[in-house]
Amino acid sequence: MRKTLEQEVHKYFVQLNKAEQKAVIQLLRTFLKNRQQKPERCTIEQYNRELEEAEKRIAAGDFITHEQLTREMKKW
Repeated sequence: MRKTLEQEVHKYFVQLNKAEQKAVIQLLRTFLKNRQQKPERCTIEQYNRELEEAEKRIAAGDFITHEQLTREMKKW
């Protein structure tokens, strides 16, 4: 029996830890946002706000390291 694409996505997604799942969700959101909107220039204020938000996520441990991602990619 051939698996559907949705079943395959689910199979892999549930094997990820929470940080990896968050990264995948963020990636999907980025894909969809970029597809739905034309690129717009951001202001310096918006850019700085995004940097501050990213720094807060990093300080809270909401990230995966390059080494973790590299190890995970080898499983693909």
